[in-house]
Amino acid sequence: MWEVMTADVVAVPEDASYRAIVDVLAERRISAVPVVDPAGRVVGVVSEADLLRKVELAGTVARRLVPGRRRATRAKGESRTARDLMSVPVVTAGPGTSLHAAARLMAEKGVKRLPVVADDGTLVGIVSRADVLKVHLRSDAELRGDIADEVLRRTLWLEPFEVRLDVDAGVVTLRGHLDRRSLAELTVRLVGSVPGVVAVQDHLTYELDDAGPAGVGRNPC
Repeated sequence: MWEVMTADVVAVPEDASYRAIVDVLAERRISAVPVVDPAGRVVGVVSEADLLRKVELAGTVARRLVPGRRRATRAKGESRTARDLMSVPVVTAGPGTSLHAAARLMAEKGVKRLPVVADDGTLVGIVSRADVLKVHLRSDAELRGDIADEVLRRTLWLEPFEVRLDVDAGVVTLRGHLDRRSLAELTVRLVGSVPGVVAVQDHLTYELDDAGPAGVGRNPC
């Protein structure tokens, strides 16, 4: 998460006024801002949608809303501070959250951004959908270099001749023959976790199946 999140993130206190929030969004050219308590812990998020409730209330549209929607809109529209305007509960992520997990969380919760918080809940950054998608702009050559150096050589201690890899439009193809099935499966998992990898085509074979007797095996994946 560290590699894509914005660390220079702005936040507003719970008592920030409507106008102050509008000014922050305009000055920073952002569409939402985290709300923090006096200890710096994230307690909510105020987005443009939250602020537009006041505009909606002032127009004729609000008077035509169904009663339930009208009450919710009126409450937001009459709010004057971040404490009353913010959306809660806020969906957050930790610095160690993988990009895959962040993307899944955004999709499941229907949010466009994730405040990144430390173990004590304090704000350390923010990640947007655009930030997560940036990793897929990396070239195939960059991906190949990262996989070869960081995963195969430094993490798994594999020689170049043991695993051959090709990268095409983010899809990684692995070929080679390894000692054990567990090593082959671990290789596939680690390569698949590299930011920017779209998919892994597994053509690895292995000599021993960890769960059975020695013999020449084929990775069933």
